[in-house]
Amino acid sequence: MPTPTSGPDQQPHRVAVLITDGLVLMDMAAPVQLFGHTGRPRYEVVICTEQPGLVSTCAGITVHADRGLDALESADTIIVPGYHDAARRTPSRVVTDALRAAHRRGTRIASICVGAFTLAEAGLLDGRPATTHWIDAATLASRYPSIRVDPAVLYVDDGDILTSAGLAAGIDLCLHLVELDQGADVARDFARRTVVAFHRPGGQAQFMPPTAAEDDAEIGEISHQAMTSGDNPLGATTRWALTDLTRPLGVADLAAHAGMSLRTFNRRFHETHGTGPGQWLTGQRLRRAAQLLERTDLPVDQVAAAVGLSAESLRVQFRNRMALSPSAYRNNFRVSSA
Repeated sequence: MPTPTSGPDQQPHRVAVLITDGLVLMDMAAPVQLFGHTGRPRYEVVICTEQPGLVSTCAGITVHADRGLDALESADTIIVPGYHDAARRTPSRVVTDALRAAHRRGTRIASICVGAFTLAEAGLLDGRPATTHWIDAATLASRYPSIRVDPAVLYVDDGDILTSAGLAAGIDLCLHLVELDQGADVARDFARRTVVAFHRPGGQAQFMPPTAAEDDAEIGEISHQAMTSGDNPLGATTRWALTDLTRPLGVADLAAHAGMSLRTFNRRFHETHGTGPGQWLTGQRLRRAAQLLERTDLPVDQVAAAVGLSAESLRVQFRNRMALSPSAYRNNFRVSSA
């Protein structure tokens, strides 16, 4: 991959933004604005798609892409924005073949939001850490179990492959790429112009999703239904676990409630949810803790007790999952009263 320099004769770093029908407009706008506005001689940006022409967006307007997949052949960086229903759609073989070929050539490839599903289908995330929009993280992990999905971070830089969380996190990822290519001064300048924070590190929390038991959270409704529905053979056990998170439940307790051996329960749970039961239970405790931190003034030790953790364990788990202390999370994500 060529590294841009500051000399007058430098070749621009070529960025191809690969879009598809149902495009999330903001996911495309972030790289087009940042790399396009940085512009020559630093960057050259093209928008491409499988078949050149009009591409629909989930915002109700259309975007014209005048280049096809041939644009990927000369790209130094390829960025795949998110698109509607990515968790249920399979990208075409032509697109995934083109991405694999680009990766073999040494092209840097990044996704924004649920664009990670395209990279996953191409096999580019196998065995790697990755992230996506927190709503779809569990689906990504379940469908592609070899990916080490982190639903909490803003973005993951794994060298030649990068992934970001949803929407605004795409700006963080693009600024990170500009900093890698052009240095901190250039990235800082364009952060100022874009009126965003220059440097939110990738490991900083994007957000802790609502607890699945939160009845009034529309965002959590789909994942909660999938987790606890009658079609899920473990649904009764997950419902039971969520009724009272103050209990000191362990995996053995969950297996006993499900009437399964520990080994069978672990295997079935991972097949169903894409994660182990212990990790899932900890995640539910942390989501409930996050809700309390966002919406109440309870001290941290009381928040910890309310979700079945010690105050120290809550602090450690929050730092591991969110790269933030519980108090810092509250400061960042506090929901103010009307």
